[in-house]
Amino acid sequence: MLLGAHVSIAGSIDRSVDRAKELQCTTFQIFTRNPRGWRASKLKDDEVDAFKRKVYEARYEVVIAHMPYLPNISSPLKVGWTKSVNVLIDELERCELLGIQYLVCHIGSHMGRGVEVGIAQVSKAVDLAIERVSPRCMVLLENMAGQRNSTGSKFEDINKILSKIQHGDRVGVCLDTCHLLAAGYDVRTSEAIERTLSKFDEVVGLKRMKVVHLNDSKGKLGSSLDRHEHIGLGEIGEEGFRSFINNPMIRDLPMIIETPEDEIADYYDDLAVLRRLYKNH
Repeated sequence: MLLGAHVSIAGSIDRSVDRAKELQCTTFQIFTRNPRGWRASKLKDDEVDAFKRKVYEARYEVVIAHMPYLPNISSPLKVGWTKSVNVLIDELERCELLGIQYLVCHIGSHMGRGVEVGIAQVSKAVDLAIERVSPRCMVLLENMAGQRNSTGSKFEDINKILSKIQHGDRVGVCLDTCHLLAAGYDVRTSEAIERTLSKFDEVVGLKRMKVVHLNDSKGKLGSSLDRHEHIGLGEIGEEGFRSFINNPMIRDLPMIIETPEDEIADYYDDLAVLRRLYKNH
């Protein structure tokens, strides 16, 4: 089972590998920088070397990075869009240095200008970044939760974005369970999950799905609320996750939790629940 968590890079980026090992992760996700700022410190050679050495020694085959929070590649505003594209370019360059396979990117907000405008901006941003960097790292567009003005909460919109991107072989999808439920895609029962994943296959194509974010949801089906909950304690529930992670369309993909760490539970607890629910062949 390729199961892991989004771990901290505090202290030094190579410390993330140590934290992933402590959690007994078989894959993991990081921010390569402070996720709440526009600027990033240059990666030091010794940090890069230590990160790559530790990944190799721990035999991690798949490592995932996540874009910072501020960029919005759907933005219709020239200044904000350009800044966002520059961060995407920089992140791809950092992933290349670190040998990271996937970079997850929120599709973002069209800011009231309409989904078609957002779709056009995303496709332009991704193509520009890929042309600038020529990365081995693949960009993964993450489905949105259906928030107001969001681009990419519906499978049809994701498919439109992918169809407009010229470098489609370097772009895939990261599917988030909390976002799915919030956007109106039911993942609470085996039958509902089968319908939702079959719909994704029909509209987007399962071959485009490369990574899954496993997060329970504080919001109800179709609530458009992007609030993550501990595994089994939200609206999806244990049975939903049991059916989801064991579905043949999902079970071999890298799975990452981004659940809260609070007085109720932490990563150790949520990972333990998922390992208990996963059926080994």
